[in-house]
Amino acid sequence: MRVPSIAETEKLINEAEKLNPGLWIAHSKTAGICARTIAEKTDSLNPDVAYSLGVLHDIGRRYGITDMRHIIDGYKFMLSMGYDDCARICLTHSFPCKEIQSYNGNNDCVDDDYKFILNFLQTTEYDDYDRLIQLCDAISFPDGPTYIEKRLVDVVLRRGFNDYTIQKWKAFLGLKDYFDKITQTDIYKILGL
Repeated sequence: MRVPSIAETEKLINEAEKLNPGLWIAHSKTAGICARTIAEKTDSLNPDVAYSLGVLHDIGRRYGITDMRHIIDGYKFMLSMGYDDCARICLTHSFPCKEIQSYNGNNDCVDDDYKFILNFLQTTEYDDYDRLIQLCDAISFPDGPTYIEKRLVDVVLRRGFNDYTIQKWKAFLGLKDYFDKITQTDIYKILGL
């Protein structure tokens, strides 16, 4: 897979913190730890790859405070470094259901970028890394892992509710069930909740 090493991942997130400090850094690190911890309990996912993908899923925020634009900024940044698989996660992590209008927040993308994201979602078949990072994004607070329901309510309180929110919540809950089956246990137990 085309993903940065652990050392490069740490370097990239530390550089990003200097450019745009905020709670998103700790959230991203939590997502990485959750992804590695869950991947360790599977037969098919590489824990180091999962960690890097989790830590860097929001790397587009390095450019400043943005909404939907952070996903395309992260995609372009990772692609420019040759990390295609990490770039992919930057786009897919916000869409457990492949509906661009399900994004919680504002569309601050230019029209061409919006159309690119829309096409990417329609033509990309998710794999277990996409699913894992979507899940870990949904269970990661800056101070550690949490229950999906608690994080989903937090996001809605901060960013609002839209016509796709319930569909998106069901998709997140489905991801938890999916990884419970793959790991043959409750992922909350794996994460110490």
